[in-house]
Amino acid sequence: MIVSTQTHQAPIKFAYWVPNVSGGLVVSNIEQRTSWDFEYNKKLAQIAEKAGFEYALSQIRFTAGYGAEYQHESVSFSHALLAATEKLNVIAAILPGPWDPAVVAKQIATIDHLTGGGRVAVNIVSGWFKGEFVAIGQPWLEHDERYRRSQEFIEALKGIWSQDDFSYHGDFYRFHNYSLKPKPLKQPEVFQGGSSRAARDMAAKVSDWYFTNGNTVEGIKAQIDDIRAKAAANNHSVKIGVNAFVIARDTEEEAKAVLAEIIAKANPEAVNAFGDAAKQAGKSSPEGEGNWAKSTFEDLVQYNDGFKTNLIGTPQQIAERIVALKAVGVDLVLSGFLHFQEEVAYFGEKVLPLVRELEAGKVALAA
Repeated sequence: MIVSTQTHQAPIKFAYWVPNVSGGLVVSNIEQRTSWDFEYNKKLAQIAEKAGFEYALSQIRFTAGYGAEYQHESVSFSHALLAATEKLNVIAAILPGPWDPAVVAKQIATIDHLTGGGRVAVNIVSGWFKGEFVAIGQPWLEHDERYRRSQEFIEALKGIWSQDDFSYHGDFYRFHNYSLKPKPLKQPEVFQGGSSRAARDMAAKVSDWYFTNGNTVEGIKAQIDDIRAKAAANNHSVKIGVNAFVIARDTEEEAKAVLAEIIAKANPEAVNAFGDAAKQAGKSSPEGEGNWAKSTFEDLVQYNDGFKTNLIGTPQQIAERIVALKAVGVDLVLSGFLHFQEEVAYFGEKVLPLVRELEAGKVALAA
């Protein structure tokens, strides 16, 4: 049977993980022609912009671990990537606790002015790595308290960016007649992640975008339906991004062989250590449904369950799976790659045009 893929939904957007952290996007000893240094990332951003990617997401880590020995700070790095590009939107990851909303609001407003306005965004990360907080002397809150703090953080950011004489009286943050000048030229978009009940409820109240870990189409649809129903009840709207590790090759056999090699050469010590920390964070949600709560060893070889989304195969297979994600409400695919520069370019040349053709109904999708 042939079904039409034409839809009134806006074209799906594409983002990539900025490898500003060493070790790439898989916890594996497989060769990765990816570097965490700036020159590599500058060229990658320019390749991605040309390839049709709209967003790049910089990572935030404060301490070494799980194959990531070195890390560049996200806000500074994002600013540098914005300066090296013309259209790419760069999302700086922000961790409440080490950062205060007033500091972030001022940093991002300045970057917005320095880069022409409208291309800098933030991703508010509620925190999953207890050891990191302990190492830098920050208190570690219980799971739902971390999300409650993040919600206040976002409410404060948006208030500072949009109001003069801003006042706010929360449990974590307080402001008294504070006016930020200059404000951003355009109010930055606010992203967040998570899979738990608390994360979804926060997205349904305050966030512009919600990132979920990789999952099946059915699993993603259940999350989206839940979030959007709750958002509608709050008179709020939120867009959805899903994590995916992309292995696009000329044949399905080649792609599957790469996945098998990544897993076969996984670093068991690093994967298990990451899994212990990550699952502690996921299971600490009251309902036990947070990120990584049910991830297997193989899933954890990719930090954000990216293999589960199954964007692994030929360009045609991947394009069809992306359109299937769009059909259940996904607005953006957040991609990781093994060899970033080469594979982002290949994705832009081979996969993205097929997605656009399927979206436009110029070709049919085999059911």
